Amino acid sequence: MHTDLDVYNRSMDLVEEIYNLTKQFPDYERYGLVSQINRAVVSIPSNIAEGAARGSTKDYCRFINIALGSASELETLLRLSERLRLANTENIIKDRLIPVQKMLYKQRVGLQRRI
Repeated sequence: MHTDLDVYNRSMDLVEEIYNLTKQFPDYERYGLVSQINRAVVSIPSNIAEGAARGSTKDYCRFINIALGSASELETLLRLSERLRLANTENIIKDRLIPVQKMLYKQRVGLQRRI
């Protein structure tokens, strides 16, 4: 079950942390960066869960790839937020996001071996 996966639980923790971060963004970014950041971070555990529920390893791998894409998008948006001086995101990237990305890569490699 996906709720037993460490990568799923860590990505859920990341969602909470990112939502708390984006609450501090200026109101004028509510429909810009905040919306994009929140969609990207929610996509990570959502795709892990959907992939785990699929009936085939090939489908699961495809959804892990989507989660990886969302994680990369999130990293870009957080780095952009840093450059625009909207938030300090380096620790979130280093301590939370990169470990999730590494776990997703490892999961993808393991799934690809089974295809």
